[in-house]
Amino acid sequence: MCSLSIVLNALGKGLVRMTRKKAGRRLLAAAAAVLLTLTAAPPARAAEPQWRPGVPPLATPWTAQVSPANALPEYPRPQLTRERWRNLNGVWEFAWAKAGEAPPVGRALDRRILVPYPPESALSGIQGTGERMYYRRTFTVPAGWAGQRVKLHFGAVDYDAKVWVNGTEVASHRGGYDAFSADVTDALTASGPQEIIVWAEDLTDATFQPIGKQRRVSDRGIFYQGGSGIWRTVWLEPVPAAHIEGLKTTPDLAASQLRLTARAAGGAGLRVRAVAYDRQQREVGRVTGAANAELRVPVPKAKLWSPDSPYLYDLKVVLLDGNRQVDSVGSYFGMREIGTKKGADGKLRLALNGTILFHLSTLDQGFWPDGLNTAPTDAALRFDLEQHKVLGFNTVRKHIKVEPDRWYYHADRLGLMVWQDMPSSKTDRIPEPWREQFKAELWEMLAEHDSWTSIVGWVPFNEGWGEWDREETGRIADEVKRRDPTRLVNAHSGVNCCNSLGDAGRGDVLDHHQYVGPAAPMPSDTRVAMDGEHGGFGLKTSNHMWFGDGFAYEMTPDKATLTRRYVENQRDVITAGTVCGISGAIYTQITDVEGELNGFYTYDRQVSKMNEAQVRAINTEIIRTVDGSAGNAPQPTPGTPGLTGVAHYPLDGSLDDAAGDADLTNVGGATFGEGRVGQGVVLSGDGQALEAGRPVLDTAADYTASAWVKLDRADGAFQTIVSQDGPQTSDFFLQYSGADQRFAMSFAGVRALAPEKPEVGRWYHVTGVRDAANSELRLYVDGERAATLSACQPFTEPTGTTVVGRGRYNGGPVDYLDGTVDEVHLYDRALSAAEIRQLFDSGR
Repeated sequence: MCSLSIVLNALGKGLVRMTRKKAGRRLLAAAAAVLLTLTAAPPARAAEPQWRPGVPPLATPWTAQVSPANALPEYPRPQLTRERWRNLNGVWEFAWAKAGEAPPVGRALDRRILVPYPPESALSGIQGTGERMYYRRTFTVPAGWAGQRVKLHFGAVDYDAKVWVNGTEVASHRGGYDAFSADVTDALTASGPQEIIVWAEDLTDATFQPIGKQRRVSDRGIFYQGGSGIWRTVWLEPVPAAHIEGLKTTPDLAASQLRLTARAAGGAGLRVRAVAYDRQQREVGRVTGAANAELRVPVPKAKLWSPDSPYLYDLKVVLLDGNRQVDSVGSYFGMREIGTKKGADGKLRLALNGTILFHLSTLDQGFWPDGLNTAPTDAALRFDLEQHKVLGFNTVRKHIKVEPDRWYYHADRLGLMVWQDMPSSKTDRIPEPWREQFKAELWEMLAEHDSWTSIVGWVPFNEGWGEWDREETGRIADEVKRRDPTRLVNAHSGVNCCNSLGDAGRGDVLDHHQYVGPAAPMPSDTRVAMDGEHGGFGLKTSNHMWFGDGFAYEMTPDKATLTRRYVENQRDVITAGTVCGISGAIYTQITDVEGELNGFYTYDRQVSKMNEAQVRAINTEIIRTVDGSAGNAPQPTPGTPGLTGVAHYPLDGSLDDAAGDADLTNVGGATFGEGRVGQGVVLSGDGQALEAGRPVLDTAADYTASAWVKLDRADGAFQTIVSQDGPQTSDFFLQYSGADQRFAMSFAGVRALAPEKPEVGRWYHVTGVRDAANSELRLYVDGERAATLSACQPFTEPTGTTVVGRGRYNGGPVDYLDGTVDEVHLYDRALSAAEIRQLFDSGR
């Protein structure tokens, strides 16, 4: 004990004795003050901030595996590997920032974040939101890197970023889904700790930046909690002054060669030597030639990559300055060719390596309850892809998100074809200042992913989200094809849906969405057809739901029902493929995501929601069956002759069927009023309809529906004249389309439209024809053909009631007619144009 401590200890004992006397108590008070002053410790330093993970609403099997020592430690760039590198993932200092705030050079920040998990995520340790942020950490340069250039790499920072090293700004970047790098050599000090500061700003849906499904606040619907800042691996590597910056590899099956371009920096006259090896590390071909120029590596008798046999070759590329080797990198490639081919049925279809192959896919969103848009571990990143194979899928649609490189590496190794979406902006049309940025990020996405074997197609737009001009959409599709002629271009997935401005007619694919579907667009001589989204059957799973509740396009009560509905729906895919000619189908979706409960697996990846064996069996059958064989088209049916039809409703004070026994029932209290001739039925547009109680029309064959109608309004609301209920959605709609403000003959999401808007208060004769043999919908208005649309659908047996005055969509009644209907005819055949004219003339 020090001498001061001895004195203080003695003084303290004396004061205690003196408290027994009054004077002593006064002295005690004064002495105590002195004592406290003398014994007070210097101001305590605040405890060093520590990283602690947050608690996610749901934990995945990998949540507990994440730690500062295990934050995505894998080499992040599988197609350009070097032995020496340093991972900078781990605990960084962190603080929210204000606009215009100076970088905190040399100043510690008050919080700790685990990089590369976005600060909104539980795994980051922050689990909060903000628009601007600073990251800070130090590192030392390994002694063995002396004489090398040091590069700092960021897998992705969302959205605007600036980087300082030792107070010197070394990089700035805009774009949340692409990588960027900086040579930081000149900013380094000779020795000791080196400081990195990263600033990030992410305004998400407050701007028109490409964001995909991210939103500042989840809408508990189809948009999710966004992530900002650093969300992919940060790392360092040493490179020589002359070094390889990138490789572009393109298989050429016809020539039995790999086309290779090695981008190099650091001098003129550099050359490269590339050697390809098989799985047994036997050399199969080599080439030497100029850097930054396309070379051809021989690959004789190539073993082709496919979902059934995902064969990959290794590649070693050496950079030469004269005869001296100055750099060396590793890579790999697969030999495959994606294209189109006409089947025996004459329909254009997707082909892999010259053979027709149906693309059976899920919609893969790539979100996680613990890491948001960053998977907790590499095993987790791989899991979703592995489950595609378990379930019998051969394709993945990476939905409006771009993943880290290791995701595509796993897809390459597992044998999954990938349709890669461009992350969309908001659903509104992108305004002028952001259009060039959208395109710049699209071109960057293509450039960064041009060598992945698994990627077979590009998708610039989804459902019109952000689309600003239909002709520009076509030009963008053309430019994508010009930049990458070796892959297919799906200019617009869901061109029939939502915010779409219509089909630009460009690209290699016509893609429709339909829930529950499947969609069944028809291919042309130049474009294949695909179902870009369908299904969406849901099941609630207690204790495994993000919000404790959620939704789907069709909910089911249990696992058995969910599996049954999936199998039934996928059988419709077989029909759509064999009869209508679709080349691919994409089911929504591989996992639940937040409020969406339509996954094969729960959002936490803890529960398999369907019978996997039954799923795999039907999926295998689809891929095996839909091969372009001939003889699948339906044959026309003669039907009932004459113009009376199989059902006729004069509606003159009665709801009786004048042609048969399918009398109508008044639902909701519709009334009789003045009709086109005599009386008609007046419907209010709210809950009133006329139902036959059974399906009158065989919707698996040809049919025609016809009626006189007078609208009391013609605005943005849909109004159904005649329809027939399906399990969830009407088999067809003879309607006024509020979206187009025109009469239409429709399937869900597909409409043959009249050219002009109808007048309120005027009688029209409207007829819809389904010509199954020719896969057409035809619309006639007042006896004249108004529209013809090439359209197909699964030819399933009718299940629901025929209805006058309403439709059915997503399981519920919709689109009630606000007006008067008269003289309804239903036919079990496709009426000719002359017959429809005759029918119209008879009603004048």
